[in-house]
Amino acid sequence: MRPDIIAIIPARGGSKRIPRKNLMPLAGRPLIAHSILHAKEAKCVTDVYVSTDDVEIGAVARAMGVKVVKRPEELASDTAPSESALLHVLDARRETGTPDPDLIVFLQCTCPVRRPDDVDRAVDALQKSGADSLLSGCRETPFIWRVDERGPQSLTYDYRKRIRTQDWQPHYRENGSIYVLKPWILREHNNRLGGKIVVHEMDFWCSFDIDSMEDANLVQWILRERDGRASDVKLRD
Repeated sequence: MRPDIIAIIPARGGSKRIPRKNLMPLAGRPLIAHSILHAKEAKCVTDVYVSTDDVEIGAVARAMGVKVVKRPEELASDTAPSESALLHVLDARRETGTPDPDLIVFLQCTCPVRRPDDVDRAVDALQKSGADSLLSGCRETPFIWRVDERGPQSLTYDYRKRIRTQDWQPHYRENGSIYVLKPWILREHNNRLGGKIVVHEMDFWCSFDIDSMEDANLVQWILRERDGRASDVKLRD
């Protein structure tokens, strides 16, 4: 029997750094549309939900053929965690008599650059490993420093005993693009991660989270160069 795997894309209307960010035109379509397409095109996903407090975002999602869950105002503030939106979708489903799915795929719409098979490969990685949750990450340099009251401190290695990078175990930067989790992790821990955790590796060019106009311009360039489908949309400065 095919497992019930739903994708949830939280997308609130407010954004301080880039006003109306989730609707910003990017490579010829609204930002949120990229993640909706990634969810719809995933072979493993059985249903797609957009959680939003915004009428226009909801209209875009419905036009693309996915379900919309109206998010209460108190769950759409700057301080409300994404987990609250995920739980709200699960609870809204329960109110209609729909039980929790086997797995949740949580996609952040501010991460619009994914490979066509990233979602399917992430779910497959979790299932094959017997894990309870998964995060996507990008390989990072092992030479990480932190500056505190003592001054610069080598955090992930001892600078006095530098070794070759090829001798290091992989280091990953959580890129925020894809999370896969069993619903009980969310309900018991109020967290997207817990239990046995695995990492789905994504490459550098797929690991950008749009938080500024510089990010948006770079992502648009990546989409144009990679897919050849970006329009000449002029992004704001």
